[in-house]
Amino acid sequence: MERRMPVATHWGSFDAVVDSGRLVRIEPRPDDPDPSPIGPGMVAAAEDGARVLRPAVRRGWLNGEPRARGAARGADAFVEVSWDQAITLVSEELRRVRAQHGDSAVFGGSYGWASAGRFHNAQGQLQRFLSLGGGYTDSRNTYSTAALEVILPHVIGGHPWSYQSRMPMWDEIAENCELVVAFGGLALKNSQINPGGLARHQTRDLQRRCHEAGVRFVNVSPIRSDVAGFLDAEWLPVVPNTDTAAMLGIAHTMLVNGWHDEDFLRRCCVGFDRFAPYLLGEVDGVVKDAAWAAEITGIGRDAITDLARRLATRRSLIMVNYAVQRADHGEQPIWMSVVLAAMAGSMGRPGCGWGAGYATMDATGVAPGRPFVAAMPAAPNPVPDFIPVARIADALLHPGEVIDYDGERLTLPELRLIYWCGGNPFHHHQDLHRLARAWQVPDTVVVHEAWWNTTAKFADIVLPVATTLERDDFAAGFSDPHLVAMPKVRDPAGESRTDHRIFAALASRLGFEREFTESRSESDWVRHLYEQTRAGLGGDAALPGFDDFWRATTAELPALTGPFPGSFDDLRSDPGRFPLSTPSGRIEVFSAEIDSFGYDDCAGHPKWFEPVEWLRADLSDRFPLHLISNQPASRLHSQYDNGGHSLSSKISGREPVTINPSDAAARGIESGMVVRVHNDRGSCLAGAVLSDDLMPGVVQLSTGAWWDPVRPGLSGTLDRHGNPNALTADRPCSRLSQGPSALSALVDVEPYDGPLPEVLAFAPPNLAPPG
Repeated sequence: MERRMPVATHWGSFDAVVDSGRLVRIEPRPDDPDPSPIGPGMVAAAEDGARVLRPAVRRGWLNGEPRARGAARGADAFVEVSWDQAITLVSEELRRVRAQHGDSAVFGGSYGWASAGRFHNAQGQLQRFLSLGGGYTDSRNTYSTAALEVILPHVIGGHPWSYQSRMPMWDEIAENCELVVAFGGLALKNSQINPGGLARHQTRDLQRRCHEAGVRFVNVSPIRSDVAGFLDAEWLPVVPNTDTAAMLGIAHTMLVNGWHDEDFLRRCCVGFDRFAPYLLGEVDGVVKDAAWAAEITGIGRDAITDLARRLATRRSLIMVNYAVQRADHGEQPIWMSVVLAAMAGSMGRPGCGWGAGYATMDATGVAPGRPFVAAMPAAPNPVPDFIPVARIADALLHPGEVIDYDGERLTLPELRLIYWCGGNPFHHHQDLHRLARAWQVPDTVVVHEAWWNTTAKFADIVLPVATTLERDDFAAGFSDPHLVAMPKVRDPAGESRTDHRIFAALASRLGFEREFTESRSESDWVRHLYEQTRAGLGGDAALPGFDDFWRATTAELPALTGPFPGSFDDLRSDPGRFPLSTPSGRIEVFSAEIDSFGYDDCAGHPKWFEPVEWLRADLSDRFPLHLISNQPASRLHSQYDNGGHSLSSKISGREPVTINPSDAAARGIESGMVVRVHNDRGSCLAGAVLSDDLMPGVVQLSTGAWWDPVRPGLSGTLDRHGNPNALTADRPCSRLSQGPSALSALVDVEPYDGPLPEVLAFAPPNLAPPG
């Protein structure tokens, strides 16, 4: 007998159809106007051959072999062990490392999305466990937005993510705006997701409403399809990594024609008098005019001039997407986009001005926020040490090295034990060959995983965890005004356990189980967090009781309304009464604080820095194509790459790579052909897709295909499956943010004419049964 049960994920809410305890299918909810196809594809991965079914220990580690023995991690076989033995091994190793090397030698690696759910949040569970056990070295910022997170507090003040509630929402844009200029585009594929979950996808319909209201869109991107076709957007193809130069050319045109908003710049900003001479060439002898920008960006001089005029004479909104800051000097396009919006005359006007990250997740521009929803409580971390998130390989390879970060000097700690839970570093990180070398350094790597992905294969101890379909919880998405019940749809596969149950067992061995669990069961915790949320909102007046919510499967939170701190509307109306939380209380066109850091790669005002790798670099003689490694349409990062939807997108089992027809013709490449994408850092196989949606000189290979090296640990070894981070550089944006620069990579592409190696990304390693 079939029954339907709610499922909440980062890519939406669905109904699971279950028959006699077996998951039959997953269907979109009828009230979702634009459901993601990722959800139905989860069924294929629920019980596939890649599931981790029992605790497993790498054979070499179990036998006590030296830790840095060639490429042992990633290539070794595993021995399956009992849960009792696994808990003993992990708890004793934690004790040993803390006693011999100190608490900072433990790295709490939980960067990543994990799965939706307020209680079963992998990062929260791991960090609480490690903090109560003595502390750990943490990471700071995200791979997605590290440069943005560091620069914006200097420029507009507030928490790094506070801009989400300070920029115009889509309904305001439809009502008030005339022109939207999107640097980096507005790819709808990205709005499939929302951190923590969402009830209904709204971005597509809200964008349609803007178009129907007469809002005109300009897509400044190397990819035409970065904006939905129904928006009829004007496409200005731009050389990758040159958005800052384009904005400077527009700004210069505004300045010399007197089109800039002098009043707003004088009353609400500080430092324009330091920036204008740079635009005019009085600082370095280089005038940043439209002709200069055209030579760098590939956008015509007349198009730049016309765009400057339209931005200054229409009610306009400048959008900047996250992609443009994952690059060399990634802070600059973010900073310059704020300055350009301040110059254009619409900053602080309804539905206009500036915003970031539109369409990168469904909540952005949909709602300014939601009320507080309780989660697993954090415990104070006694260890103050941290590393910028993208510097994990540096820390492993160069402990004791001192690096700059946002005005600080950080000493990279010596990490002896990596505990990774809820993320996939062999997806997120750049230059995977370098990471594989670094990964041989620590004494021990412990990983919680549901599938034998690359991170699990590069671990020493792998503990199998239940998936989001195999446990009770409730979801609350970022800015989404809904709570969604998440009852267990099916029993955990094999001997899988929840993260919480694993940590509770470890805490029991280590002597702090009561502190970790607070004597609550998992079901008690889920009920407690919901009721805590309900009480904070005013009880029955805001939310039903837990039992009623669980039966109804959804509940709506009260609307969160402003005013929000740091409002640009308020700043425009009265900067003295409504100052920003910057040192000056105003938008910092020039930042005296950043200038005082003395960085040679991030000045006191926005500036054009030539990227290390771009289409005008000397290296382009050898590698003439710029690689765009953007987010995939068929999965969330690497999640459910083994799911049905992602698998259906593969070509000969490989990730698709999109190539402009002219570049393909010059290389003898035809659509559907398996090609080799390569540079000096590595190479991978991919399936060719030809499209003139890409400007010539650019290739696009999405992130998230599980890395499948022919010889793990051997630098430059071929990746059989198509992970672009086999090619990207592990190089920081700048000394300010130390963020990743994944989108600054040059490659070439050629037909692959050798025997096609079998893709083993979804195959488990060699496994031996328990003793």
